[in-house]
Amino acid sequence: MMLRVFGRILFLLLVAGAAPASAQQFTAAETARIDALVHRSLEATGVPSASIAVVRGGRIVFARAYGTQSPALREASPDALYQIASVSKQFTAAAILILRDQGRLSLDDTVSKYIPGITGGERITIRQLLSHTSGLQDYWPQDYSFEAMSHPTTPQVIVDRWARKPLDFEPGTQWQYSNTGYVVAGLIVERVSGQPLLAFLQQHIFRPLGIHPIDQDLAVGRGFPVGYRRNALGPVRPETPAGTGWLYAAGELAMSAPDLARWDIARIDRSLLPARDWQEQETPVDLSTGRTTSYGLGVQTNDIAGRHAISHGGEAVGFLSTNIVFPRDREAVVVLVNAWFGDSHDRIARGIIDIMHPPLASGATGDDDAALAAARRVYDQLRGGRLDRALLTEDANFYFTDEVQHDYRDSLGPLGDPQGFAASGPARLRGGFVNRNYAVTYQGRRLTVVTYAEPGAAGRFEQFLVMPAG
Repeated sequence: MMLRVFGRILFLLLVAGAAPASAQQFTAAETARIDALVHRSLEATGVPSASIAVVRGGRIVFARAYGTQSPALREASPDALYQIASVSKQFTAAAILILRDQGRLSLDDTVSKYIPGITGGERITIRQLLSHTSGLQDYWPQDYSFEAMSHPTTPQVIVDRWARKPLDFEPGTQWQYSNTGYVVAGLIVERVSGQPLLAFLQQHIFRPLGIHPIDQDLAVGRGFPVGYRRNALGPVRPETPAGTGWLYAAGELAMSAPDLARWDIARIDRSLLPARDWQEQETPVDLSTGRTTSYGLGVQTNDIAGRHAISHGGEAVGFLSTNIVFPRDREAVVVLVNAWFGDSHDRIARGIIDIMHPPLASGATGDDDAALAAARRVYDQLRGGRLDRALLTEDANFYFTDEVQHDYRDSLGPLGDPQGFAASGPARLRGGFVNRNYAVTYQGRRLTVVTYAEPGAAGRFEQFLVMPAG
């Protein structure tokens, strides 16, 4: 559920910090720079709207919305509820920690103690579910809705289809993002507490904090932001929501940027939950090989130029989100957008942090010649309108309808040959596929290509998405 959650989080490596900011409002000059940053990013990517909240000195000092959230909403409001998708995972993890504090389960309990029939359930622990080290295959690695998602589902259906498959690896030996693991974790919360997951979160987290998230399946229609899609550089179109039930404990929440910032303040203050819970959630989990991950329990942990950051991104159907907390600096940045193309949410977050602290750019790219050549071949086919469907999996062929192909051809073809086409970041295993991203450059324009392919030199593409880079 990302361009993903970790492709997005990689941008943090470009961010640097200086001394902690004082607890002060943004100056008029800083506010003007943020306004310009957001307008520039939305215009460059075509993303319709963004909602932002910034914490400085342990309090919210900035909350503003921009653009068009919905044709039915006359003015953009920071109180609008955006679907935050995988940012919800930290709330599911917090529910497990609360049940642990109540003495009703242990993080080292095996899954089979609560949910029967899970492959490897007698070896997979709850901690491994929450840290993406369970080996359960991810049910949604794609950045588009595959065919089954057009129909309603239930957590049990997801479990029956994906959590009974052979494990991708022995529990605890590798890290691989898995929405499936969080669906299982949500079912454990419900089994142990005797309450629906959302009701449990309302009782123990939302009401005590005075925040008002809702089930993202209900955040649809008049009064809510509309999600948007874009095929390559084609028209920006309203996205059709997925069938109900698909995100559940892996990403079921819709909430406002200020409400998410209030949760971030609880993290900064070590309030609401015991301090040990916050610390345990933020501590990277080690693999059985001795290697550490950069992931704790529902959150990513980074040390960025000497500044400790806790972060996560999210992708719902038509929405992207970024949530970054600097607990030691008592700062946080929340950016929510109603589009699942482009990188405006990350670029806006990075730009705000750059305004708060001087930037220091650094980074590296990897390259795989065979994969690069295959990606360039498909890219050229798409801009020429001659897609070889034998290079695509069944799901990818479902995605590339005539409309999608026409949008790719009509928007990419006029650009001509790109000046550059290069790998961006390392390859990663995800949902049984290999994720590789590419940067495409033209005179005065940059594009991003996000691919998932079957393993092996001849692996077919499960996903091939082109989008503007802000």
